[in-house]
Amino acid sequence: MTLNPVKRGPIRRWRERGGRTVRLRLMFGDIMEFALALLSLEPAELQALGWSFADRKRLLDHFLASGKAAQGVPPEDLSGAAIELALPQRDVDRLQRFARRELPKAVSNAAMLDRVLAALDAGSHRPAIQ
Repeated sequence: MTLNPVKRGPIRRWRERGGRTVRLRLMFGDIMEFALALLSLEPAELQALGWSFADRKRLLDHFLASGKAAQGVPPEDLSGAAIELALPQRDVDRLQRFARRELPKAVSNAAMLDRVLAALDAGSHRPAIQ
């Protein structure tokens, strides 16, 4: 039995979009380093995380939106500018898992890792994912 998409209830549509929207504030430099780490994932690593290429593209699109938000910032202030991202809770959960498991292997800046994990934990209403 297939469901008519017009007749889906509002709660089901909300869940399909990823749940509630989480607002995160990260420094632009941290966002770019995080995006580079996502880009560096091999197909086997994506599979180990349970992600498809479409999942990674969607996550990278969130980071791309930060570039649009940063266009009005002077170039010399850009790396330290705080940018607000709006992500679905489902994607925040995936980014938390990635940040804990894979990000330490891909970045050399421990302070950046701490800032990203703190922002993800603060934005999420769920307990920290190990």
